[in-house]
Amino acid sequence: MESYQQTIEKAAEVSLPWERLSGKNILVLGATGLIGSTVVDVLMNCVSLDFDVYACGRNEQRAQQRFAAWWTNPRFHFLRHDVTQPWEWPADFHFIIDAASGASPQLYTSDPVGIIRANILGVDRLLDEGRKRHLEKFVYVSSGEVYGEGDGRPFTEDYSGYVDPMSVRSCYPSSKRAAETLCVAYGQEYGLDVSVARPSHVYGPYFTESDNRVYAEFIRNVLRGEDIVMKSDGKKFRSWCYVVDCALALLFILLKGENGKAYNIADESSNRSIRDLAEMIAAIGGRKVRIELPKDAAATGGTPITKAVFDTSRLRSLGWQITGTMEEKMSATINEAAHALKG
Repeated sequence: MESYQQTIEKAAEVSLPWERLSGKNILVLGATGLIGSTVVDVLMNCVSLDFDVYACGRNEQRAQQRFAAWWTNPRFHFLRHDVTQPWEWPADFHFIIDAASGASPQLYTSDPVGIIRANILGVDRLLDEGRKRHLEKFVYVSSGEVYGEGDGRPFTEDYSGYVDPMSVRSCYPSSKRAAETLCVAYGQEYGLDVSVARPSHVYGPYFTESDNRVYAEFIRNVLRGEDIVMKSDGKKFRSWCYVVDCALALLFILLKGENGKAYNIADESSNRSIRDLAEMIAAIGGRKVRIELPKDAAATGGTPITKAVFDTSRLRSLGWQITGTMEEKMSATINEAAHALKG
């Protein structure tokens, strides 16, 4: 079983046209989040390359903890900023990966306006400034939730399922859809090179204590020596992806992705129900699974989507590959999460 750091180092050595980044500035937004922070880790492990990494987030204290290894590195710069607010860029950003979006289901009901603003205002401000400031490539980290409820087939990038626009929870998928179209519009009107990434459900260490996505809740249960408590019957079926595999996919899209195209990100060997996921994490942690259905399931902000399975042919055509099993990567996630908590 490879550790998180070992997989990061391997990702940084994958054959990609890294020379495109030479002498450039790369901006990663949502940098203290699960996906964004892992992208920063991969980039900062490319030690032989001469580019600067700008990690943008709202929580500087969390950033100092998460990026302690890089904080004094002259190639690393932290920018404290809320993407919904205007700002003066401290430099020209030649490559941008925008992963700035609230991804906690609880926020979909407690702060739906904030979710929409981050996804639409944030993208608009970045692209509008970028078109004036030598932006070479923009990758928007959207979500597989843009597909909505499907008909059972694997989602390909040209598929569009059902999203109820009158549901408050649709603040997330609907604004992600709108942001994707905004990216395409900027590409059409201003000639910007933009690609969209649609990650499936992503897991990995370094989730926050307030993260209430199911895998994070399950891991917290086992790390506290508790049985896993499920708030549903666990029948919903999902594609999953380890965060390092997802971060590397974003870099493939950044450096090899086609302008105006969307790319699914998922480990197709990791398609599982929520119940299967719980059983896996419980087995790794030596615990059991219990089901306790809440009286008001809607209050949890849980997704109504019953099945979300992704086709990744387009991404794999760029040369992106996955090795290792979900069980190995989940074990590494739990070990790293336990280490982070002790730290």
